[in-house]
Amino acid sequence: MTGTRWLDDDEQRAWRAFMRMQAQLTAQLGRQLQADSGLSLADYEVLVQLTDVPDGRIRPYELQRNLQWEQSRLSHHLTRMQRRGLITREECTEDGRGAFVVLTDAGRQAITAAAPGHVAAVRRLFFDGLTRDQIATLQRVSQQVLAQLDAAVETGG
Repeated sequence: MTGTRWLDDDEQRAWRAFMRMQAQLTAQLGRQLQADSGLSLADYEVLVQLTDVPDGRIRPYELQRNLQWEQSRLSHHLTRMQRRGLITREECTEDGRGAFVVLTDAGRQAITAAAPGHVAAVRRLFFDGLTRDQIATLQRVSQQVLAQLDAAVETGG
């Protein structure tokens, strides 16, 4: 194995700033959601996935893939959401071993009520400080990094 390619000073500053930004943004958005709607950021992420699919139903493995969560985290979180009436689980009639995660009326009402405050917080904390050019650059950079991540998954590295 060759030597480690350490980050140079600019890369180190960019990486640390990104990590601080991500942590602070996640924390503030989580606090806003909890205070305004009683939902956690994880609840909101699951509900978004369910509102983005027909009939508000998705297979757990698809939800796991979309959220990039470990199976145990997803299972435990769905159990908590089910206890609160936000989702339900239904057996798949075509596949006796499979199941669906299904958005309930209470879950739809919860995300409908939470979305305006959440979007306002995202705008205030993130987008309002950026120019249109910066937003376009952010999109291009994000797509490039996502492509690299997808390629790494495909090659197992």
